[in-house]
Amino acid sequence: MSPQAFWQISYLIAAILITLSIKWLNSPTTARRGVRAGQIGMLFAVVGTLLRHEVVSYEWIVVGMVVGSAIGAPLAFLMPMTAVPQLTALSHAFGALAAALVGTAEYYQHQPHGFRMFALVVETLLGYLTFTASVMAFAKLQELVPTRPVTYRGQNVVNLSLLGIAVALGAWTIEGSAPGWAFPAFSLLALLFGVLLIIPIGGGDMPTVIALLNSYAGMAAAAMGFALNNKLLIIAGALNAASGFILSVLMCKAMNRSFTNVLFGAFGQAQEGSTTAAQQRPVRSASPEDAAAILAAARKVIVVPGYGMAVAQAQHKIRELTDQLVKRGVDVQFAIHPVAGRMPGHMNVLLAEADISYERLHEMEEINSEFSEADVALVIGANDVVNPAARHDTSSPIYGMPILDVDKAQTVMVIKRSLNPGFAGIDNELYYSDRTLMLFGDAKQFVAEIVKQLPKVA
Repeated sequence: MSPQAFWQISYLIAAILITLSIKWLNSPTTARRGVRAGQIGMLFAVVGTLLRHEVVSYEWIVVGMVVGSAIGAPLAFLMPMTAVPQLTALSHAFGALAAALVGTAEYYQHQPHGFRMFALVVETLLGYLTFTASVMAFAKLQELVPTRPVTYRGQNVVNLSLLGIAVALGAWTIEGSAPGWAFPAFSLLALLFGVLLIIPIGGGDMPTVIALLNSYAGMAAAAMGFALNNKLLIIAGALNAASGFILSVLMCKAMNRSFTNVLFGAFGQAQEGSTTAAQQRPVRSASPEDAAAILAAARKVIVVPGYGMAVAQAQHKIRELTDQLVKRGVDVQFAIHPVAGRMPGHMNVLLAEADISYERLHEMEEINSEFSEADVALVIGANDVVNPAARHDTSSPIYGMPILDVDKAQTVMVIKRSLNPGFAGIDNELYYSDRTLMLFGDAKQFVAEIVKQLPKVA
């Protein structure tokens, strides 16, 4: 078989496997198969690309592979599971930067015209702005920069004006009469816009932002496919862009918010005095011994994980608690809100790492009706996604957002460090309910104490 025939067959196999990968990643039970299919598909894509006749020398390719492996391998092995959102943001950044650099190299080497130049400009614009936006998202998730929205008067006008100038320079470049400085200026404005796009967005909106940046990176890859006449890049990029966009739509729906509100609403600024007001309202608290006794006497317990579980890295202790309760004959299930954590599926990933059965994990629509039958709803670090104000308080910024109906359980226990508000910056009515017991402390330590006390309960 000739090298040309081999790379064409490799691309076909890669396209099929990548498509199946996205399909299988749709369900936790087939997710591992989806990951393997994606990995094998990318292997075929890389090998096929290296055998194309355009590749005449492998020296710099080997250098790139060594450098990439030196960066990627430590990130994969050393990054804790709780930092998966940060790793995802960095992955988007590297992929988008690669697309932008390829577009830049193609521009200076071949100076394409017509539709290929249009695709190249789109690729470069999306690649550079996604790169800096993803780096900023990583910095917010890692708390290297303030997670709160950073705003100033006229910010949206400034941002959209910069984007407009960049688009105008890109159009000038496509037209063909632009001077030499136009393309570098266009690239710099794209990089700057990526930074300015993220700084007014609060850390709580990062799940939607990450999904949207994934879509941008996919669009950049698809545009690169058109610029390079590479059909596999077009297919893979389009699939990535479409899946990321659909996921973003679902995330916005889960928060009852629009794209414009996420991107330009500066959502998540804490209301002044909200914490002080919260501390003045009476709440009922309980000790680990009290919590253990209540859980041991329950027939059905629904656990609601949130970002606080990820911060405390409490998932393994929750697994121990689940095992002990199941041995006692307690029915333990988990309720997963679509925007719990810092990225789509964040809670699923952490619970899977602790080997908690997929059969116990339920999406909001599946399990909400079961809270009224539960003896205990155990909330671990979740906040706005369990706030009853979303149902009835029309003045609340989360009004209309679908929430987990934990307040309908017979007893609600909330493990939280304090009464501080979540990213929406509002007080949580759940904490002051007659059915609610606040379990103040670090989630990992508190659950560990409950596990220690359970054998002592008759």
